[in-house]
Amino acid sequence: MTTDAGVRLASGARLVAFDVVDSTNAEARRFAERGEPMPVWLMAARQTAGRGRHGRNWVSDPGNLFVSLLLDCDAPPRTAGQVSFVAALAVVDTLHPLLPDATVQIKWPNDVLVDGRKIAGILLESHAAGAGQVRALIVGIGVNLASAPPDTAFPATCLAQIIGGAAPSPRALTDRLDGHFFARYGVWTRDGFDPVRDAWLAAAAGRGENITARTAQSTVTGRFETISSDGARVWRLPSC
Repeated sequence: MTTDAGVRLASGARLVAFDVVDSTNAEARRFAERGEPMPVWLMAARQTAGRGRHGRNWVSDPGNLFVSLLLDCDAPPRTAGQVSFVAALAVVDTLHPLLPDATVQIKWPNDVLVDGRKIAGILLESHAAGAGQVRALIVGIGVNLASAPPDTAFPATCLAQIIGGAAPSPRALTDRLDGHFFARYGVWTRDGFDPVRDAWLAAAAGRGENITARTAQSTVTGRFETISSDGARVWRLPSC
């Protein structure tokens, strides 16, 4: 059930809010399949099947932010994938003013950390890709506002825990996120990836350190040095 279906945010994007959905990314995909006008934010108070990267479950406790942006984007897949860097920076921009004494960083590829603990994650998916082009993007963003899941593989935290009091509501944070996302997105569409890359590297966690990355196919350990001009991570492996 929708609780709010016609709000316009400062960017001009619509906001549609739901009491409960399976996942906001799945709902955004359904919006795309129906040809709904874009851009539109889909927000839910609760998800029954929230997803992270590689199909991992995303714990969806009430009071946290679960939102997806459905965005028109006519670009090759590799170029469209740069929007994940845009989204990560927008989350950092949103949280920084609320946490002036904390270190807010981005962990490759698109987790946001506060003082070394995960507070947010981003799941970028494409829709209607054909002939080597992406027609729409779904930018899923989850932020731990009121609570953090216990016993996670990577330590987690939440905004309420850090500030020692009530965190902003999901709606209030979405208003902030909307402005920061479209500001960063405007830079990307106007000036390309270089300024986004520079800002992302300035906020990157673990740069110059030996880290281990796990994908669905493999595990790689090496020194994380930079990201390339098109967004690929550049490693120095132990044998190099």
